[in-house]
Amino acid sequence: MTKTAETSEEVKPRSVRVVLMALMIAMLLAMLDNMIIGTAMPTIVGELGGLEHLSWVVTAYTLATAASTPIWGKIGDMYGRKGSFLTSIVIFLIGSALSGMAQDMGQLIGFRAIQGLGAGGLMVGVMAIIGDLIPPRERGKYQGMMAGVMALAMIGGPLVGGTITDHMGWRWSFYINLPLGAVALAMVTAVLHLPKKKAQGQIDYLGAALLTVAITSTVLVTTWGGTEYAWGSVEIIGLIVVGIVSIAAFIYAETKAAEPVMPLHIFRSRNFTLMSVIGFLVGFAMFGGVLYLPLFQQSVQGASATNSGLLLLPMLLSMMVVSLIAGRITTNSGKYKIFPIIGGALMVVGLFLLATMDTGTSRLMSGVYMAVLGAGLGFLMQITMLVAQNSVEMKDMGVASSSATLFRTLGGSFGVALMGSLFTSQVTDTMSDRLGPQAAQAAGSAQLDAASLAKLPEAVRDAYQHAVAAGTHSAFLLGAGIAVLGFLAAWFVKEVPLRGAGPAQGDSAPGEAQAAQAPQAIAH
Repeated sequence: MTKTAETSEEVKPRSVRVVLMALMIAMLLAMLDNMIIGTAMPTIVGELGGLEHLSWVVTAYTLATAASTPIWGKIGDMYGRKGSFLTSIVIFLIGSALSGMAQDMGQLIGFRAIQGLGAGGLMVGVMAIIGDLIPPRERGKYQGMMAGVMALAMIGGPLVGGTITDHMGWRWSFYINLPLGAVALAMVTAVLHLPKKKAQGQIDYLGAALLTVAITSTVLVTTWGGTEYAWGSVEIIGLIVVGIVSIAAFIYAETKAAEPVMPLHIFRSRNFTLMSVIGFLVGFAMFGGVLYLPLFQQSVQGASATNSGLLLLPMLLSMMVVSLIAGRITTNSGKYKIFPIIGGALMVVGLFLLATMDTGTSRLMSGVYMAVLGAGLGFLMQITMLVAQNSVEMKDMGVASSSATLFRTLGGSFGVALMGSLFTSQVTDTMSDRLGPQAAQAAGSAQLDAASLAKLPEAVRDAYQHAVAAGTHSAFLLGAGIAVLGFLAAWFVKEVPLRGAGPAQGDSAPGEAQAAQAPQAIAH
């Protein structure tokens, strides 16, 4: 018996690692897309036009992701995670292929929404499956794999995106997802074997619909307010009313639903609520940074698309390294409260430093500023999901993972929308001040990449560079102000012991017990 038990213990870690490898490839699929598109955006806008719709290429994606995330989480809980996970990969790949074939900005935005529907199931699927298999305290043993994928996506993504854009065309920024997705489909199908689940009740379609309306109307307010429509216009006031009513109706519907898409009782946990808020702010800062830093580097600092990807390395490297260190320390000590506090402080400082950049800022200094922001994000990235999952019972792992993912995605959507609104408004105003309204409009239709800017008259180029610097300043200053809320929230986090905290405990937590059994189901 002892020998058999020892053999079983040796098989478990190996089987878990094989499954995690398949999941990491799927995570890479989702992460690479955002990183690649960031460096390709200036060229995309240059070919398809529509600078005023720049933020919508990302907003459509994140809106669809946010709206579908809770549904994917609930479908996984009710019908089994493997089927829903594979379906989300297929939808994501269809959206990627269509996005690569887009002929105008409107088509690209629509196809990005399809891509976002699939993406909603990718990250929540990975996080929920990992949450099922591995207790929070033990997750650090596998942190190296997750950190490796983060490094590959965050460091390789901008470089690959820039290289593809410069040498193959921006359309391949989307097509590159197809072979990677095929590998993910094959591996997940072959190695992930989870127990079948029988559906209990029906999906909360009313709740999902109300949540979708609430998310869409709210983001439209942040996107259109002050740009497309005046803040006091009928359209904006109407959207605000729709958002408030739909949120109230959603909360009421969730209290009555048999299988709510987002059970409200999970928010009774103070830590879960705080991590949702902090995760929202992390998404706000990260998405905004990845989108608007390459714009600044290409337009103001004269970097090519490839180089602007490389110039993001300080932020991405520091984020990856700090995330790995924080995960290891958490696994060894079981302590984590200090990390959201430090991360929140560094995020505020990093965003404020980025807001000080102007046309005279060197690449070295902007790299230092990015490294500070990256360190702050590194302290927060893994910890927010870890604490959120540790704050709920195992039966709520799927909806907890989807809710935490939803708030981070919403943060990215709000970040891009609000920062984009400020950026576009500031660029337009500065160009008008320097060149006059008509000249500013003509210059604004030019390509944003460095090669095209070099062909513009010196006065126009100088005005445009100052305008982009002013827009960047406004965008990151807003980010710094919002990030202060995350720093304040971190002080209220309660140090709750992580499940699976040690063998000395006589009564193992539900998460530990289930996680210990789970590897046997996937050892093939």
